[in-house]
Amino acid sequence: MPSQIQNFDGDLIFTTHEEAPRNPLVPLLFDEITTKQPSVIKGLIIQKLDSGLNENKLILGIDPGKRIGLSVYYLGYQIDNSFFISIEKLVQNLIMIMAELKSQKKILKIGNGDMIIANKIVQLLNLRFCSNFEIEFVDERNTTLKIKNYNQRGKRDMLSAQFITQRNGYWRTVLPLSITG
Repeated sequence: MPSQIQNFDGDLIFTTHEEAPRNPLVPLLFDEITTKQPSVIKGLIIQKLDSGLNENKLILGIDPGKRIGLSVYYLGYQIDNSFFISIEKLVQNLIMIMAELKSQKKILKIGNGDMIIANKIVQLLNLRFCSNFEIEFVDERNTTLKIKNYNQRGKRDMLSAQFITQRNGYWRTVLPLSITG
C-alpha cells in the first residue's frame, strides 16, 4: 500500500508515479515498464539493484543459421536466452534491448559459422540503430553441444549463443550512419 512505502525494508519498490514517495530510501520502478519486453524488464530491475561493482556492459551473443540463437548478458547477468527464425524479428529485438538498457559498452558477438546471415544482421542493425556499438565475429567451433532428441525448440542454438558471449573474436566499432554519413 502507498502508506507503507516509507517503512518498506525490501530492495525494490514497484509503484505508480502518483503513489511514489518524494524521497525514497529504496530504488523505485514504475508501472510503465510492464509494456516493455521481458528481457528489458529484467535488465531494468538488475540496473536498479546494481551495486556498481559489476562491469557496465551489454553483451549480445548470436549464433547465426536457420534458427538464430540469442543470449544477452547485462551487468554480468543473463537476461535473455531465445531463438529466432526471422532476421527481421531478431534485429527488432536487438534494437529494443540496446535502446532501452544503458551501458558504457554494447558488444554484439556473432558466431562466424554462417557469415552471410551474420553480415545481414550487422547491415540491418547498422541501418536501423542510431548509436554506436562494437561487433566481434567469434570463432564458433565447439559451441554446439550434442543434445538428445536433436534440437528441442532451439535449445542447441540458444546454448551456442550463450557460449559465443563468453568468447573473444576480432572486433570493429560500428558508428551510426548519422555520424559517418
